[in-house]
Amino acid sequence: MTGLLPCAIVAMGVSGCGKSTLVAHLAAHLAAPAFEGDDFHSAESVAKMRAGQPLDDADRWPWLDRLGAAIGAAVREQGIAVAACSALKRSYRERLEAAAGVPIVFVLLDGDRDEIAPRLAARAGHYMAPSLLDSQFATLERPAADERALALHCYRPIEELRGDVLAWAQAVLGA
Repeated sequence: MTGLLPCAIVAMGVSGCGKSTLVAHLAAHLAAPAFEGDDFHSAESVAKMRAGQPLDDADRWPWLDRLGAAIGAAVREQGIAVAACSALKRSYRERLEAAAGVPIVFVLLDGDRDEIAPRLAARAGHYMAPSLLDSQFATLERPAADERALALHCYRPIEELRGDVLAWAQAVLGA
């Protein structure tokens, strides 16, 4: 077992910051189910993003509800889950946790546009148009001090990120 109370760890941030990579490493280390938030978007939302149109809240609410329900079910069954989800606004993080019905800790993979844009542009086969990065940075509300959230620079080595996340989660939600 992980030594953590039943919970989920959600890697958040703008597209291209490394959420999916961190989640894969956390899932392997914790032997936890992993969820890719992108897989829970509707076909209509994917088409919008492919066309370079940013999503609005009406697009995001059902997406967050679907992802949250899957995360919650996994935590109730296995005690832990990890997920990658942009969760750019506080209201999105609150909606995701309400839909999950379990404690969630958030890890913001933070960086600036000039660091992340080349990474996003180099991605092949993803529907997220690089032109939407500016709208994501404009939407991003960095977690406030009263949220269960940790901010880490996205360009640190993955082993360091994973270690920091696990140590912090243990301190916040240790059994």
